[in-house]
Amino acid sequence: MAKLLYKLGLGAHKHRLPVVLIWLLVLIGSGVGAFTLGGETSNSMSIPGQESTTALERIQEKFGSGETASARVVVQAPDGQKLPQHVKAITELVADESALKGVRSATNPLDPAAPSVNRDVNVGYSTVTYDVKPGEVTDEQRAELTKAVDKARAAGLTVEVTGTAMQETPHVGGPTEAIGVVLALVVLALTYGSLVTAGMNLLSAGIGVGIGTLGITITTGFMDLQSTTPILASMLGLAVGIDYALFIINRYRQELRRGSDVGHAVATAVGTAGSAVVTAGLTVVIALVGLAIAGIPFLTQMGVSAAATIVVSVLIAITLVPAVLSLLGRRVLTRKERSATLENPVEPKDRGVIRGWAGAITRNRVVALLLSVVALGIVAIPVASMDTTLIQKPPAGSTQERADQMLAKGFGEGFNGPIIVLFEGQGAAATATKASEPLAKLSDVALVTPAQPSQDGNAALVTVIPKSGPDSTETEKLVADLRAELSDVEGGKAYVTGATAVSVDVATSLDKALPIYLAVVVGLALVLLILVFRSLLVPLVGVLGFLLTIGASLGATVAVFQWGWLSSAVNLESTGPLISLTPILVIGILFGLAMDYQIFLVSRMHEAHHRGAKPLEAITTGFRQAAPVVVAAALIMFSVFAGFVPAGEATVKSIAFALAVGIFVDAFVVRMVLVPAALALLGERAWWLPKFLRWLPELDVEGTALDELPNEKKKQEPVSVG
Repeated sequence: MAKLLYKLGLGAHKHRLPVVLIWLLVLIGSGVGAFTLGGETSNSMSIPGQESTTALERIQEKFGSGETASARVVVQAPDGQKLPQHVKAITELVADESALKGVRSATNPLDPAAPSVNRDVNVGYSTVTYDVKPGEVTDEQRAELTKAVDKARAAGLTVEVTGTAMQETPHVGGPTEAIGVVLALVVLALTYGSLVTAGMNLLSAGIGVGIGTLGITITTGFMDLQSTTPILASMLGLAVGIDYALFIINRYRQELRRGSDVGHAVATAVGTAGSAVVTAGLTVVIALVGLAIAGIPFLTQMGVSAAATIVVSVLIAITLVPAVLSLLGRRVLTRKERSATLENPVEPKDRGVIRGWAGAITRNRVVALLLSVVALGIVAIPVASMDTTLIQKPPAGSTQERADQMLAKGFGEGFNGPIIVLFEGQGAAATATKASEPLAKLSDVALVTPAQPSQDGNAALVTVIPKSGPDSTETEKLVADLRAELSDVEGGKAYVTGATAVSVDVATSLDKALPIYLAVVVGLALVLLILVFRSLLVPLVGVLGFLLTIGASLGATVAVFQWGWLSSAVNLESTGPLISLTPILVIGILFGLAMDYQIFLVSRMHEAHHRGAKPLEAITTGFRQAAPVVVAAALIMFSVFAGFVPAGEATVKSIAFALAVGIFVDAFVVRMVLVPAALALLGERAWWLPKFLRWLPELDVEGTALDELPNEKKKQEPVSVG
């Protein structure tokens, strides 16, 4: 692989202008495609074939209603008054709602035929149904609804709005994300000592992210994608894009300092660091595409979309970055370094802190190993109490939160999380009425509404109002109790659905898929790492370290987002269960990124050992060479992920926090302490490969095959740049 990438790097050097122009054309073409072909994303999270999803589809067929966006406009009379005293204002509000663009219908809370008021008649609600799916209501339509609400408020009513129609589509980019990018630029500038090189690194990563996210936008014109898909892809693409370019640029600078001309330095950087980039990118892609194992379409789409962005980032790193480096020439070095001629190469100084750290870890390997394992084990303790759900709380202080509070106070906590039961079969309404009596006796049931039959009489709907809130464990248990009670309905079939039921079904599917996912992804990555390092124990040490990383990452996330520890530090609006997607997404993404650091760090140790160094000498040599760039890469990735935490988007917030913590722990504890300590304990045995595996091909990530190149190929003609 090293020879192939060496030739690729040499080609990028020779044809640098066409390479740059091609990537710019791809970026422009992606932008045009996104503008002309892009569609809308969706906030819906469901699994085809699950009982709750099947029920929603059947309800759509039988009742003509299902997954459509709706707003619940909650009205409350002033203290001491009743809603009928404000019948004129309420009637005008409903009329204004009905006249709004895209509104299919709007109900009147005081309608005698179907009133929607509480027992005290001081709180009621109007249901505004749109003719589009959740997530497709525009900002303009929400603004029009807000104007109608403001008019009712002026009449003396307290009016707030909640519902799926008020959910805004998450967006990519913002002030907090920009802070992460700025911090990444600062780290790059300090690493290179050159603002031009740092800017080039960031710009190349930005081009990769732009192409990836624009490609996802184009895809939305042809299929429904979950709204967090482009955010996840941009977050990952930016992080790995900066890091991958960093490794290529760093090796290129090393080669220039050693006296190589620009052409040979570019080709060698791609052949060596590029090999590690390709291998590392492959592990991330394996982890992301492996999310398809869960069998959940929206999760598969998120994984594949993010993986596609990673592929673009890798291609950028091994083609565009070397082409731009060729254009910049020796300007990527500091002025002092550029003053040295090719005849007087400047070797990089051996950093005392890094050398001292490596020596301290290898000398005190037992203590270092035990301390790191114990510390990460303690941080991982909260994982034992982790709860997950798909039901998201509205932003603190928002009209949605105030509306939910008004409904909970007026109608009960469970009113915000109704459970829908669909009955099918001959005489479905009679069957539903008969079944309602035992349902009402179940614990945590506050109310069972009368059966609502379909036009053909072969289906009926019953709404069960729980006593507990929609994200409580009691309500989740009620879903299971309802299904058990309705498992043998006479004369038909019953389905349990609703937001809580969908959440339970998704969580169940994820729990079943997670062990299989771990086994497949870890197994494939182990095979890849064995090929890279020609060792069995080094990959095992890397994987075991990753398990500690995951424990600490999820443990810290539970402590902050579920228990509320240090919640103000991350701008957390409310505590509660983690989003159901968090564990599997964090595990998949962190596994790929953790293996990146394993490859970049240990490959330099393996290179030193391959060239004859003793085990301890190989560890310290490789550590001194790779640790500075790994530290810089980890700080950059941490900054990018941390930049998405304060943004307030609930789905992304906990995932970004878990990734930021995971990257910090993995880079600075697992890879910088645990791995070198474990390898020092293993000694020569660390590089042992059983005889029955020695037939496996050698990937040569370190680029040792480049030593075999003829001398004339190593000496390229100087380039008049820099």
